[in-house]
Amino acid sequence: MLSKVLSGAVVGIDGYLMEVEVDISRGLPSFTTVGLPEVTVRESRERVKSAINNCGYRFPDDRITVNLAPAHIKKAGTGFDLPIAVGILAAAGVIQNSGIKYPVIGELALDGRVKPVNGCLPMACAARDAGYEGVVVPYENRREASVVKDIPVYPVKTLSEAVDFFIGERQLVPEPCEIGDLFQDDNDMDEDFSEVAGQAHVKRAMEIAAAGGHNMMMIGPPGSGKTMMAKRFAGIIPAITFEEAIETSKIFSVAGLMPKNQGLINKRPFRAPHHTISDAGMIGGGANPRPGEVSLSHNGVLFLDELPEFKRQVLEVLRQPLEGCQVTISRAANAITYPSRFILVAAMNPCPCGYYTDPQHQCHCSASQIKKYRQKISGPLLDRIDIHIEVPRVSYQELVNDRPEEGSLTIRGRVTEARNRQRKRFNPYGIYVNARMQNRHIKTFCPVNRESAGLLEQAVERLGLSARAYNRVLKISRTIADLAGTDEIKSEHIAEAIQYRSLDRGI
Repeated sequence: MLSKVLSGAVVGIDGYLMEVEVDISRGLPSFTTVGLPEVTVRESRERVKSAINNCGYRFPDDRITVNLAPAHIKKAGTGFDLPIAVGILAAAGVIQNSGIKYPVIGELALDGRVKPVNGCLPMACAARDAGYEGVVVPYENRREASVVKDIPVYPVKTLSEAVDFFIGERQLVPEPCEIGDLFQDDNDMDEDFSEVAGQAHVKRAMEIAAAGGHNMMMIGPPGSGKTMMAKRFAGIIPAITFEEAIETSKIFSVAGLMPKNQGLINKRPFRAPHHTISDAGMIGGGANPRPGEVSLSHNGVLFLDELPEFKRQVLEVLRQPLEGCQVTISRAANAITYPSRFILVAAMNPCPCGYYTDPQHQCHCSASQIKKYRQKISGPLLDRIDIHIEVPRVSYQELVNDRPEEGSLTIRGRVTEARNRQRKRFNPYGIYVNARMQNRHIKTFCPVNRESAGLLEQAVERLGLSARAYNRVLKISRTIADLAGTDEIKSEHIAEAIQYRSLDRGI
């Protein structure tokens, strides 16, 4: 007999539906899976056989052929276990094939328990988009699948529950769609800027970076607070929107990093990989390509501490996602694209020993050592970092000062207002922050008067700014004007923006 069960798979962060066809015919006992299955899919026959037997059903002693269609796409993962088992039982007559109305997703344990799988959220989205009236998912994936509107989600804990549901002997209650509980902005921040003593000019630079979506780099001696402030940077970016949360959650779901019992990523991600990371870990890759750190920080912050300590090849692969906001991983069989729209925050010491700009410690590095240290970061990469800010050591007076520091929520309020101005301005153009302006947008929205043009001319001649760096100064000036609540870019805005190109001045 022949049976068909709908299931789902993931390419990139997008789910697609597929058919699991099972044919049982007379012949020597065998179990063959076709349709470009990976090793994990081929191994499902042992899990499926044990699960069926241990749940009290009879596994057919005949020739079983399982076809995963469309056959030209490679199939990977363990999510096909449950649909294959359901298909075998349908072909064996335990379930009426007409009763299997919904796509089925899930991994099977040997005792018949249904285990969670990666990518359940995008697969539920695919089922909704295809017009199906429900989807059967593992119980532990119920919350992430339930955020998909307009499709009931039926969670199952065991193979027996799924079989009883399809033959009509059990009623499953759809998981309620509690988006209001899952998606809420938590204003109680674990790390707040009010805890940072001094460094007012660095906080100002971070406010500008958050308001305009600008990449930034901090240069300062050890202990000056670079990492401390970077960890608080995500807290001053406007709260993540529902659409952004869905997109970010898809990436975490595909990567298998969705927090347990949490159906949605409701905060902007903050990723801080170690400097020993490989280029594949940063950009994504593998035999079955997985998202890397640049995609896991999508709609959030990617923090690279001790930037020169990263391998040069790892840093160079950042150039394309910083500009294009996406990563394409090409393999012989296919190419997968992951989104990677993030704000890069980097930190580095001014020299190998770290004390080149510290008045309280003597630097023992030679000029050639300092030059070699900084040359680990290429010019093209530096050009893609809008803001370079020097972070000096905090004085004793600032450390013991009892003056209350401005909190993250106050700063976020100003950043949100500036973002709203940008969203209104760029609404017809498909961009949302100043950092994403193209040349045509800069000419339209960044006009400068004669005095400002003179300042820019001096900066280009004295600092040797590239065309890209020149445009970034204009973008930063536009953001500073937005924070000031004005449509006109004034000379003081240009002057402040020029100050945020420290490495161009050769500090």
